[in-house]
Parts: sequence; structure tokens; C-alpha cells
Amino acid sequence: MNATIKKNGINFGIIMGVFSILVTTLIYAIDVSLFVNPWIGIASIIIYIVLGVVLLSKTKKALGGITFKEAFTVYFIAAAIGAVLGVVFNIILFNFIDPSVKETISQMSIEYTVDMLKKFNTPTAAIKETVEKMKETDNYSIANQLKGLVFSFVFSAIFGAILALIFKNKTNTLE
Repeated sequence: MNATIKKNGINFGIIMGVFSILVTTLIYAIDVSLFVNPWIGIASIIIYIVLGVVLLSKTKKALGGITFKEAFTVYFIAAAIGAVLGVVFNIILFNFIDPSVKETISQMSIEYTVDMLKKFNTPTAAIKETVEKMKETDNYSIANQLKGLVFSFVFSAIFGAILALIFKNKTNTLE
């Protein structure tokens, strides 16, 4: 593996992980209700997209061009490291440091979901069924955090492939 790809992937992965940890820590410290605020999630996704674009731009410039494989690899390394760091922190925070906050966030999530379902005129029976399913699920358990990590890897692979297509060198021949 090219040293630049490895270095940039690791460095940006650490940046992404630290960003995730900082956002989680700030939300936890300021107001846990922000965990259910969709705008926080949207803003985080935008920042991850910007970081991915900066990563690929920097890597392409350093290499004097970039193939699909190189672009995908550097992005996936960064995304995977960032996701692992974020999930490990979440597991520690929600399962060892302050497990009680899981219930608070779950209750807020249920209330938010019910409000949204009512706005869309969802039948009461469907709302009750959704609430029961939500009450049965511990989204912050270690197992569910690890399942989320796998989902994150899949999403990162798809998004990484799209970015790699955008950033790869434009050639007249197939790679």
C-alpha cells in the first residue's frame, strides 16, 4: 500500500474519530436531548462529507492523481478508523461511564417518534406497535453498537465508492 494513502487514511480516520467523540461528549455535557435532534445528525453527516472531500483532494494532489482503488482505499481506511473510535467511545460512555443516560435518550427518542408519527396521521395502533418495539430495543447496548458499526462500514463503502468515482483520474481507457 502506498505510504501517502496509508498516512492520510490513518490521519483523517483519527480526525473523524476525534470529531465523533467530541460531538458525543459535547452533547452529553450540554444537553442529552440533542442526541435526538435530527439537525445535529445532518450537520455531522455534512462535516463527514467535507472531511472525505478534503481527504481525497489532499491525497490526489499528493499523488499527482488518483485511481479509483486508491481513492476508495484511503477513504475507507479513514472512515473505518473514525467509526471504530466513535463506537468504542459510545460503548464506554453508554455502558460503563453512565448507563442510566441510555434510558433517558430512549425515552426522548420514543417521544420524538410519536410526535412525528402523529404529524403524519399514523394510526394509533401502528404508533403503539412502534413504541413497543422501541422499548424492547437497547440501541446503546454493546451488541447493537457493534451492529451499527457494521452498518457504518457498509455505508462508508458505498459512499467511498461514489467519492472514488468522482475523484479518480479521468481517462479515456478503462482501468
